[in-house]
Amino acid sequence: MAARENDFDFVDLGPKVKLLRLQQGLTQNKVAKELGVTPGYVSNVENGRTAMSLKVLCYYANLVGLSVDSLVGKIEPEYRSVALDHELQFMIRDMEEDEKERLLRTIRVWFDKI
Repeated sequence: MAARENDFDFVDLGPKVKLLRLQQGLTQNKVAKELGVTPGYVSNVENGRTAMSLKVLCYYANLVGLSVDSLVGKIEPEYRSVALDHELQFMIRDMEEDEKERLLRTIRVWFDKI
């Protein structure tokens, strides 16, 4: 079956997951322990030999402190804009009303739309 244009590129996932792991200062052993998988599985994912399951991808996002949207946005450039929108909505949702008002005033100043 040929890949569609919008299909997620699991082949390119491995090196990007590895880069995120290294940026977080995590070892393959630490990641494996936290995700409940073997270090060999982590190595296989990072080297493109194994596709990461959705369940493990969710756990991995949590481990590196990202939402799944944000993680996929970092990995898949075509999804980056959507991921940023979702992350902003997620953060704003949890703000108090006065914080939202301050944020709105800041955005208006930033765009000169007072």
